Amino acid sequence: MKTLLLYTTQGCHLCEQAEALLLPVLDYLKGNFAEGISLQQVEISESEALVERYGVRIPVIRVDGQEEELAWPFDQAIAFAYLQGALAS
Repeated sequence: MKTLLLYTTQGCHLCEQAEALLLPVLDYLKGNFAEGISLQQVEISESEALVERYGVRIPVIRVDGQEEELAWPFDQAIAFAYLQGALAS
């Protein structure tokens, strides 16, 4: 199973919006992607390195184990295209 990481922090309204738009995309992909995919939120405030890397860019998504990321702003179509490409590789 693949994991989609959502870099976020408590009280981030953009992160809440990103999660809401990602859920239908993930549901669709779960039905059409043999390995499956899950969503895992990563709280950046727990790591100084993560705050430095993502602090002004969150929400950011990344398929675990891959380098390519997608930072906000994105919509469902952009997230879907990113995930299709990331899951195909």
